Amino acid sequence: MSKYNANKIVIDGYTFDSKAEGLFYQYLLTLKAKDKIKNFELQPRYILQPKYTKNGVNIRPITYIADFLIYHLDGTKEVIDVKGFEVPVSVIKKKMFNYIYPSYKLTWVARSLKYSSTGWIDCDELKRCRRKAKNDK
Repeated sequence: MSKYNANKIVIDGYTFDSKAEGLFYQYLLTLKAKDKIKNFELQPRYILQPKYTKNGVNIRPITYIADFLIYHLDGTKEVIDVKGFEVPVSVIKKKMFNYIYPSYKLTWVARSLKYSSTGWIDCDELKRCRRKAKNDK
């Protein structure tokens, strides 16, 4: 079990932190097989703050490890993180990532069969859909 009570899952020899992340991997395999994306990588790592030394103490770097990096057919790249929910440290790292890597598109996706035909939806869009559904009651 991972730190957020998600069960790890192994697919094709890769260990994913959650079932949703594993399902998104399978979704990307389908998109690649249908030539809808060029390729993708697992767990790309980005430096948000380099390591440094202060008063003789070595300070480790701050890194952001995304779930996937998608290479689209038009040559653009999209960094994907599969989220079940937001945690404060993720929100801070997202802000840092967007500041340091402005040319990269960072998308947080969630699994939603109710609000998406593909089963995957942008987390911000999912929040809007849920808020609207709650207000429509």
